Amino acid sequence: MRGRATRFGLTVLLGLTGAALTAVATSRDWATASGSAAGVDVAASVKGSSTAPLAVALALVALAAWGVVLVLRGRARQVGAAIGALASAGVLVTVLVAFGRAQDDAVEAVVARGGTGDTFGSSLTAWYYVSAVAAAATLLTFAVAVVAAPRWPAMGSRYDAPGAAEPVAEQDMWRALDDGRDPTA
Repeated sequence: MRGRATRFGLTVLLGLTGAALTAVATSRDWATASGSAAGVDVAASVKGSSTAPLAVALALVALAAWGVVLVLRGRARQVGAAIGALASAGVLVTVLVAFGRAQDDAVEAVVARGGTGDTFGSSLTAWYYVSAVAAAATLLTFAVAVVAAPRWPAMGSRYDAPGAAEPVAEQDMWRALDDGRDPTA
């Protein structure tokens, strides 16, 4: 039982970290470009959120899915993990598709600032690559969650909404205490 709880905790920790990093990285500068305008150097950068706004939205869905995985149990937990896996896959595909577009958008930003000429330099920043790697890691942890979720520990029924369990008579609670049991468990 302890090994399952450890694997559960490790998977959730890695998944949350990857999803949070993905959400942050998709909103940072993905590409920079430079050129000249009348002999003056002009530089510009574009954020992932402007080049691929879907990536940011899906990264937030994946992050929220980890909250769902934490509070649900059984089949519902698997469904939550599957939704998170689909969102993470969507982020990964969106980031990979934006590879060339991010650099083109950065060059367009230089032109918008007055850059002219035929020579523009553009490059992807580390945040672009962090987005891709973190999305892949999040997808992997969600895949583990989909497979392993039925064997993971669940929160106790005492966290269920009131009225979900049958009410216990006051006398039964006192008897449980006399027997050395916790009546709230």
